[in-house]
Amino acid sequence: MTNHEFYMDIALQNARAMKGQTAPNPLVGSVIVNDNRIVGIGTHLKAGEPHAEIHALRMAGDKAKGGTIYVTLEPCSHHGRTGPCAEAIVQAGIKKVVIATLDPNPIVAGNGVKILENAGIEVITGIRGQESIQMNEVFNKFIVEKKPFVTLKAGVTLDGKVATHARSSKWITSEESRNDVHQLRSENMAILVGINTVLDDNPSLTARIPNGRNPLRVIMDTSLKVPMESNVITDKQAETWIFTSKNHNERKKQQLDKMGIRVFVTSSEDKVDPNEVVNILGEHLVSSLFIEGGGNIHASFLENKLVDKVVLYFAPKLIGGQNAPTFLEGNGIANMADAVELDNTEIKKIGKDFKFTGYPVY
Repeated sequence: MTNHEFYMDIALQNARAMKGQTAPNPLVGSVIVNDNRIVGIGTHLKAGEPHAEIHALRMAGDKAKGGTIYVTLEPCSHHGRTGPCAEAIVQAGIKKVVIATLDPNPIVAGNGVKILENAGIEVITGIRGQESIQMNEVFNKFIVEKKPFVTLKAGVTLDGKVATHARSSKWITSEESRNDVHQLRSENMAILVGINTVLDDNPSLTARIPNGRNPLRVIMDTSLKVPMESNVITDKQAETWIFTSKNHNERKKQQLDKMGIRVFVTSSEDKVDPNEVVNILGEHLVSSLFIEGGGNIHASFLENKLVDKVVLYFAPKLIGGQNAPTFLEGNGIANMADAVELDNTEIKKIGKDFKFTGYPVY
């Protein structure tokens, strides 16, 4: 491992610690080194607050002059809610900047590097680049496409079931897996289920972990069947948005409006198009969406090529039964050649279960 990799790893570690609280901004960490000593460390904490480089520069003070700054993402070059970090680095007298990856944001995209190089600062890029790109997979999609990064999650048996034929589902996976799911909920801006999940389970859709952040709750409900006494309506633990069709219960919509529930009427007469859901969420700066719906909800997002990541928790159990629901239903495909393959796959053990992660290739 080189010195550059060593210090960048520290910056990456600090950035990852903020996962779930910087959205819609990226995760960014920074380390300043002078005379082979770390003199400043910073990480971006929250949108609208100082960036990682600024925190590191403030910590370093005069010791930043003549030093090297390591940043997991190209320093910004534009005036937003905070000033340009590239200019702050120049003013601090930094002599070398080591960057993991360039910023995909079209208004930055190399401009930060230009500011640094024009000031005579040596710039090195690509150190731990892949790690930085994967860490910011949510930001990298949202900043370019203006749509949330969509993760599909399910807890399943080895034969792919999410419940028995009698709809018994608690609990398929281990407590360790369920805690991991709550962590993922906390890291995502929104969580989505269909109305059948609300009717069957009356979920709270909250992140029940220490210091967890509850995501925005999104319900797809074609005709507004949601019970007025359900947890997502009454518990006030998180904001709830409902997407419905033109063929909805208008009186119930008015009741929901009075209770502070936001109802979006989509363009279809008899269904809710997941494309509309994703587009509207993006317009409202929701950069990440965690789907925990039933098999038909999952299929609708996958068939529309909206799923960016799949996370499955496999429990070492077998249920069987042709009427037992699976995590992926819908119409399915006719030819094996059309199956959606998953790339960059990973499997790790959690409790008694196996956590599978993969990225669909369309």
